[in-house]
Amino acid sequence: MIWFEGLVPHLKALHLSFVAVWIAGLIALPRMLARHDRTIVQAEFAQIRRATHFGYVWIITPVAVLAIVTGSTLIFIREVFTVWIFGKLILVTGLVGMHAWVGHTIVAVAETEGEHEPPEPLVPTIFIFGLVVGVLFLVLAKPELGEMPMPSWLLQPFGRQLPFDTPKP
Repeated sequence: MIWFEGLVPHLKALHLSFVAVWIAGLIALPRMLARHDRTIVQAEFAQIRRATHFGYVWIITPVAVLAIVTGSTLIFIREVFTVWIFGKLILVTGLVGMHAWVGHTIVAVAETEGEHEPPEPLVPTIFIFGLVVGVLFLVLAKPELGEMPMPSWLLQPFGRQLPFDTPKP
């Protein structure tokens, strides 16, 4: 046994903790953004803006990075290179996209006071929830996706030369 394999349970616990905080933040921040109302007084607007900015920059983003780093480390330590893990990575990419969208929305609300209407939190929450359910399904069920349907032209060689030189071993 390699010395770092004993760290796997601890790394998994860290990964799950980071993911839980990240997802909670992705769900909470759109709800906080919805509180950016044009009719509230300036002091309340500034307080909500600072809270969303602080939460995004100093809590949610570092935790997201740590979740991705620990998850990637687990993939390489456990050598989990199966089809379901690539499906999971695609869904995690969707979560990263939602993370970027939340950050963009926070900046748009902060920079255009009174002009930018934050979106209703229901749509991003449903989208995030769908991505999380997909990740949980793939991680817990580990479905056998080895026989994915592919077009026949991808499965047969054409016997043609590539349009560029390949490196010689």
